[in-house]
Amino acid sequence: MFDTVIFDWDGTLANTHSVIVSCFQETLQEVCGLNVTRGSIERCIGIGAAETFREIFRQRKMLFNEELILQLVEIKSRKQIIQRNSVQLLAGAFELLEILRQREIKVGLASMNSRVVIDALIDTKGLGKYFKAVVTADEVEYVKPHPEIFLKCAYNLDSLLANCVVIEDSVFGVKAAKKAGMRCIAVATGVYSEKELEQEKPDCIVASLKSAKLYDFVLR
Repeated sequence: MFDTVIFDWDGTLANTHSVIVSCFQETLQEVCGLNVTRGSIERCIGIGAAETFREIFRQRKMLFNEELILQLVEIKSRKQIIQRNSVQLLAGAFELLEILRQREIKVGLASMNSRVVIDALIDTKGLGKYFKAVVTADEVEYVKPHPEIFLKCAYNLDSLLANCVVIEDSVFGVKAAKKAGMRCIAVATGVYSEKELEQEKPDCIVASLKSAKLYDFVLR
């Protein structure tokens, strides 16, 4: 049995997909006059808002500076906070967090979303008691698939890497977890298919957080 479980947030614990896409689209339209497809944004979910905006500009060969990126991230974050009540936890999320708490397993959250957004969502959903450490995009220099965010979360939890299992829905997150030297469960609850996740060689792939296979892997 592992003594530490580190979760991603978007697409792993919460169904934020539609809100994220619409907030990116609205922000880019309002500030830059850009109409961006859902697909362009979806394929970047997991690397953080700042890097997503940069990637969108790179794809269009548009010039940008970090001042603009910061402005876009702030506007997008405000929009997400306004829509926080429309975000729902994914099936099995609360039950899994509660069981881990009862088993006294350390739980961390490592999200490439902004700190203000994550704090607002955790507060809205009443989940503060479950996370012993929360690391967001604001606290790291490198984005997933770099392992920094998971390494920092494990450090804050005072956990050995070998005793950590990461639960992730994105290919970027799976890559980051494996690079960090942690075990990884991939859940096909985000925009990536089981086939895409399998290519990154997670230790386990499940369809949802309610999976008996997930519970067996974490609590064995």
